[in-house]
Amino acid sequence: MIRRLRDRWRQEGGYRDFLSVAVPLILSTATWSIQHFVDRVFLTWYSTDAVAAALPAGMTSFVFVAFFMGTASYVNTFVAQYVGAGRQERVGPSLWQGAYLAVISGVAGLGLAAAAGPMFEWVGHEAAVREKEISYFRILCYGMLPLTLATAFSCFYSGRGKTWPLLAVNATATLINLVLDYALIFGKFGLPEMGIRGAGWATNLATVFSAVAFLILISQPRYRHRYGILSGWKYDPDLFRRLLKFGGPNGISFMLDILGFTLFVLIVGRLGTLELTATNLAFNINTLAFMPLIGCGIAVSTMVGQKLGADRPEAAEYVTWTGVHVGLAYSVIMMIGYGFFPQLFLEPYDVGADSAEFLAAREIAVLLLRFLAIYMLFDCMYILFTAALKGAGDTRYVMYASIALSWVLMVLPAFMTTVFYDADIYVLWSFLCFFVIVSGIAFYVRFRGAKWKQMRVIEEAPVIERAGAGTEEESAP
Repeated sequence: MIRRLRDRWRQEGGYRDFLSVAVPLILSTATWSIQHFVDRVFLTWYSTDAVAAALPAGMTSFVFVAFFMGTASYVNTFVAQYVGAGRQERVGPSLWQGAYLAVISGVAGLGLAAAAGPMFEWVGHEAAVREKEISYFRILCYGMLPLTLATAFSCFYSGRGKTWPLLAVNATATLINLVLDYALIFGKFGLPEMGIRGAGWATNLATVFSAVAFLILISQPRYRHRYGILSGWKYDPDLFRRLLKFGGPNGISFMLDILGFTLFVLIVGRLGTLELTATNLAFNINTLAFMPLIGCGIAVSTMVGQKLGADRPEAAEYVTWTGVHVGLAYSVIMMIGYGFFPQLFLEPYDVGADSAEFLAAREIAVLLLRFLAIYMLFDCMYILFTAALKGAGDTRYVMYASIALSWVLMVLPAFMTTVFYDADIYVLWSFLCFFVIVSGIAFYVRFRGAKWKQMRVIEEAPVIERAGAGTEEESAP
């Protein structure tokens, strides 16, 4: 066993190669986890209504931006496959198609902000919570353009597997967000006390920083010619259509996945503010496990894309299993923590939040964390195997399967049992648990089927270009 682990560490696509790409991504997504975690802690300290409103409003806004983010993030696969095929000059045009998509997302965000009132009045949460939901949702909608833009431009680094600059930008943005969060929620440093509205504006301002920082970085002289950064700024109808063809299903899948979880949260909210707050706490804590796995998933998708771009499907399979090993090792640690030490994760919320309502929600959250422990390993499988499939271009299957599974196994059963049988929160979470377990198994089976090995998202290179194409290893970050 030790010899096999040592061999896998040294081999191409082994643990050392994978971690060199994945560690900055894991740390980067961990900064997102910290950002959301501290944001919710601050709101918990501010008021129970604020933290109860943050999850449904935040997730509802994310449902709408998810399509644009999911599609723009698929620029990563285009960049990875172009780099693997030795066609670096196509990287810049790919990035700019994502930028044009971001402009469309900004227009959509303005329309959604205008519809915030009727939307949350239809949901029917308590009046005090609903008012905060509307305000928070509207502010987040204003940030859709910079969020989509930052997502597209960040693919220049993630798609090439040069991920340390990406970490630097995201870590700085997180620090900006946390400082502004504290200042704008509580009214510190001479700024007004804005409560949940302050949390929304802090997020938007940090996102604007990320978009501008990535634009400045990719515009450096050393990148302009090699990657076609400036020459590729024009709208490319064929490339944009390819982005929508392969990235669109990824965006739809991401959107409907988030929609499924959002509807689940809204259904829980109908049980009462206590159950909604407990679910908010559990989901927020789960970002500590979930987001680093997303980082592993981006690394898997990138490396699979590069190997397939170089026409090396067996190497793509090998690196996927490397990522799965790393992800499962981390998931086991978190599973033990959630299962046996759930109170440890809730302690930060106890500071400044000692109301009777919070203490009651905390007791429910302890049990919900144990539900998370049950499905943790399957969630890892779900994330990493879908990442490999997306890195190849198998996005339509991922879209259809994820939609069917989430609605049939989670959303509809939760709704029906709540409306007709007065189900409690633990019944609803049982459906969530079952959905994740089945999804992990389903995408493992698809991955083993190997159809994805024949897929590509980039167009075939012209004969002359192919003859001179190389796959030289880059040294510049």
